[in-house]
Order: sequence, then structure tokens, then C-alpha cells
Amino acid sequence: MNHTDDSLVTKDVISSMLRWQVSITIIVAILALVISGVHAALSAMAGGLSVVLSSMVASKLAHRNSKEASAILVNMLKAEVIKILLIVILLFVTFKIYKQLVPFALIVGLAAAALFSGAAMSKFRQ
Repeated sequence: MNHTDDSLVTKDVISSMLRWQVSITIIVAILALVISGVHAALSAMAGGLSVVLSSMVASKLAHRNSKEASAILVNMLKAEVIKILLIVILLFVTFKIYKQLVPFALIVGLAAAALFSGAAMSKFRQ
């Protein structure tokens, strides 16, 4: 497998992960809407989308061209730190701006998106 093939595989994994995250966020939001109403659905979307947006940014950082294992590892670690910081910032902004926030729905949306990104990557590797 050459560098171009590796790049395509990586993009496929990232696309798969993002599709899973968006799909599960929408499912959780619909369930929250049915169970608890519009504010719960919007809260679940805010939680899930904070993970999705942060993952998109982190994937760009992690996917920098590098051929050395140590540089690849450093890029991945930087990307994870940035992802976590972005999630925290987005959640902080959400808590400050959205007065009718339903915290439980937000946490469920966030957790579902985070868990399903790992599931998507493990499924892709099989």
C-alpha cells in the first residue's frame, strides 16, 4: 500500500466516523424530541454536533503529511487535545447562550456521538 492508498483509507475512515456521528446525533435528537420536546432535541443536537465539529477539525490536524512514526503520533496527540478543547469550548458557549438547555439530553447526544465514532472506526478496520 503506498502513501496515496493510505490517504484514501484514512479519508474513508474519517468519512465513516463522521457519518456515524451525525446519524446517531439525529437519532438521539428525534428520540429526545418525542420523549421531552423541542428543547431536549436541540440540546441533544448541540451535544452531538460539538463532537462532530471538533472531530472534523481534529481529523484535519491529524491527517498532516508525515512519514515518521513519531511525527504521526505527535500529530494525533495534538489533534486529540484540540478536539477535547473544542468540545469544552463549544459546550461552554452552548451552556451560556441556550437558556432552555436540557443538560441530560446534551450529555446523551455528546456521549452517543463520541461512542459511535469509535464504533465506526473499529467496524471499518474489520
